[in-house]
Amino acid sequence: MNTIFSSEIKVRPDDIDLNNHVHNAKYLDFVQAARFEQMTTDYKMPMEEFIEKGYNWISTAAHIDWKRPLKLGDSAIVKTQMDSVNGAQCKVNFWIENKATNKLVSEGHFVYTMVSVKSGRPVRITDEIIERYSI
Repeated sequence: MNTIFSSEIKVRPDDIDLNNHVHNAKYLDFVQAARFEQMTTDYKMPMEEFIEKGYNWISTAAHIDWKRPLKLGDSAIVKTQMDSVNGAQCKVNFWIENKATNKLVSEGHFVYTMVSVKSGRPVRITDEIIERYSI
């Protein structure tokens, strides 16, 4: 589970706060958008397939350290890496870099919990899913 995948996100006007840089919560949105894309392009198991199987993902924890701001017109490179799987949860590390400078702007991790679409309750991540995401 060591492969790091990258997605590019362009900073938009609605990402900017009163300090003229990306609002702190938007960094988490950037990671979510990158993960959604990477599920299809890199892991070859898109969100639609999880839903067809009766599963969904929810974020149950997030940690982020901000290093420097992104501003309007910047492009961010969002890198993510599956760290571990434990029962119904997986930990995903992330790093966000400014594409123009290659400098780290934030880093952290998410804990995602797989749940049943029917019940909304956590369900153990299957061996099939672990295998497909172990690249």
